[in-house]
Amino acid sequence: MSNHVCKCGATIKYGAIICEKCGRQLDQNTDDKSLINMRYEGSSRRSQTYKKTIVDKVWNFFSSVKVGVWLIAIAIIGAAIGSIFPQETFIPQNVDPAEYYKKEYGYAGKLYVDLGFNNLYKSWWFTLTLGLIGTSIIIASLDRFIPLYRALKNQGVERHDSFLKRQRLYSRTEKQLDQNTMDMLEKKLKDSRYNVRQEGNSILAEKGRFSRWGPYVNHIGLILILFGGMLRFLPGMYVDQFIWVREGETVAIKGTNNEYYLKNDKFIFEVYDENDEKYKEAIIRAGVGLVPKNYQTNAILYKQVGDKLPGEDPTLEEVDRFEIQVNKPMKFDSFALYQMNFKQNEFKSLTFQLEERDSGKSYGSFTIDLFEPQAHFNLEENRSVTIKEYYPDYTLNDKNLPSTKTGIPNNPGFIFSMNEPDEEKAELLALGIINDKLIIPPPFEGFFNDNELTLRLTDYELRNVTGLTVRKDHTLWIIALGGFIFMVGVIQGMYWQHRRVWVKRNDNEWLIAAHTNKNYFGLQRELETILAETKLHLPDDQYNSKAT
Repeated sequence: MSNHVCKCGATIKYGAIICEKCGRQLDQNTDDKSLINMRYEGSSRRSQTYKKTIVDKVWNFFSSVKVGVWLIAIAIIGAAIGSIFPQETFIPQNVDPAEYYKKEYGYAGKLYVDLGFNNLYKSWWFTLTLGLIGTSIIIASLDRFIPLYRALKNQGVERHDSFLKRQRLYSRTEKQLDQNTMDMLEKKLKDSRYNVRQEGNSILAEKGRFSRWGPYVNHIGLILILFGGMLRFLPGMYVDQFIWVREGETVAIKGTNNEYYLKNDKFIFEVYDENDEKYKEAIIRAGVGLVPKNYQTNAILYKQVGDKLPGEDPTLEEVDRFEIQVNKPMKFDSFALYQMNFKQNEFKSLTFQLEERDSGKSYGSFTIDLFEPQAHFNLEENRSVTIKEYYPDYTLNDKNLPSTKTGIPNNPGFIFSMNEPDEEKAELLALGIINDKLIIPPPFEGFFNDNELTLRLTDYELRNVTGLTVRKDHTLWIIALGGFIFMVGVIQGMYWQHRRVWVKRNDNEWLIAAHTNKNYFGLQRELETILAETKLHLPDDQYNSKAT
């Protein structure tokens, strides 16, 4: 794997196809009549040269475009699968994700959690895939950029005849022309904004070389985007959480390490008046009854003062009051709270009265806090009621047994034990508010007809719940910068071309060759203008007559 020394005296690295300086063909087995391979200027790439050590094998693996495409495909497929079911951020807060996905989606949901798709963008394998994509982009870029840069920097003005003959645009003119023709060509090329170099009887005219770096600028932008995305996994760099806050409730704001707390002082839901002439026609055209006008959370922001011992209530200091609306977030200390969801008329408490079934005699009432229910209630005349089972969101599981979907009291169900002082055995009663109706829920229908005592719902308390998204993003500027650099690379490579023209005068002939990385038709039209006042032939496009 030693280097070569060309006849022109230049040292050529092992693996190169042509001499970077004069353009002589180094591979003697290549058909001289074929167009020369100008990809990376025929220079040697590390991935195609060194293949023995483990470093070489790793480098060659990541420098492959196919490997990069497969890694991107894996990331895209993973992101697509991650959108089949809701991400963990959007499921009820106080439920076990494994149980929730299994209950809602069966075995597919269980597999979804086992493979980490429920929290896809924070899973180890997705992070690893992004890291591998970044590694592939960096190595593939270096593997191609360095030899290309070296070849373009070291290219000579005077090129061997075989190099010129194997360019796509080439012409040969047998004429005895003087130095005036050479000077005229030099001036014409400069007028066309070419950078012209002349050595002896040869000219190299070049422009738009910066367009060759467009793809590598793209790669820099992509690397920054990936880097910004991976920084989101570092603590404190990125927060995207969701919190439910009930009216009158104060909760710790997720992602702030319990430093900030929020109180939902009041939730406001307003709709457009369907009788208002200003909106009546639009509401009818929309085909819906109630058209929301405003979602608003009147919030109070608190900050914890001092340290808090385990189990101790925090000492809070009011920081700010704000009316959070859609597209009007509350911002504080790099965080923003966005109004994203709401739920009206959620049960807060239920009040029951213990009565004799036949006479209707009352033994008092008791109130159940549906979020922190008391287990036992002592009533009048030594009567008592005990909550044996509580199902906040009542349902029947696969075995037809009572269960709960979530910890939120959407359909609260109970099994009560009602005790009388002179009875040895307590009476049981199942009750639930299922779909806004007080019923004996299945499978308990008809079980309690012999009871002497019963419970009657006498009152209930409802409240509204607001859903807020907590956002913090210190990576956005990095991602935005990466996107800007990426677009610069796109424009750089799309709207400019790297064009080169070689002119060589031998004893009784003139050789003209030209090369561009794209748009040969435009280059040929430009040469037609440059050569118009000379007696030199316009280079022909040899693409159709020679194998590429």
